[in-house]
Amino acid sequence: MSKRPAVFVASCLFAAAGAMIAGPVIAQTAFTPVNDLKWQNAGVPGVSTAVARGDMSKGASHFYLKYAAGFAAPLHHHSPDHYATTVTGNLVLVGADGKEHRLAPGSYFALVNKAAHAARCEGSQDCVMFIDARSAWDVVMAKPKP
Repeated sequence: MSKRPAVFVASCLFAAAGAMIAGPVIAQTAFTPVNDLKWQNAGVPGVSTAVARGDMSKGASHFYLKYAAGFAAPLHHHSPDHYATTVTGNLVLVGADGKEHRLAPGSYFALVNKAAHAARCEGSQDCVMFIDARSAWDVVMAKPKP
C-alpha cells in the first residue's frame, strides 16, 4: 500500500492548521483601475492620497501619495514601516543625515524603524508614490531643536 495518500492528507492538515494559526485568509486579488482612484486632500496643502486597498487610519494599507510639483515636507517620520515606488515626478528624499536621494519614476525606497526624512517634489510634474504601509499611517513632525 502506498504512503502517498497519507502524506497528502497530512500535508493538507498541516497547511490548514497553519492557516488557522495565521488568521483569516485575505482575498489574494485586488484590482483598482486608475479611473476608480478617489483622491482626497491629506490635510496638508499640496498633498493628497488615494487608497487602493485597506484603511490608512486603521491598519496596513496600499495607497498612492501625491505631492504637488514644488511641494516640500520638513523633517518627519511615519510610525509604520513602509515600502514605496515613485510612479511619476522627481522625488528627493533627504535623510536625517542630510544626504539626498533622487528618486525618478520607477525608483524604490523603504523607510523602516521610524526613519526621519524630508521630502520634496522637484520640477514641474507632481510626484506620485505607491506606498505599502504595514500599519496605520501617520505623520510625526520632527521636534525643532532648541
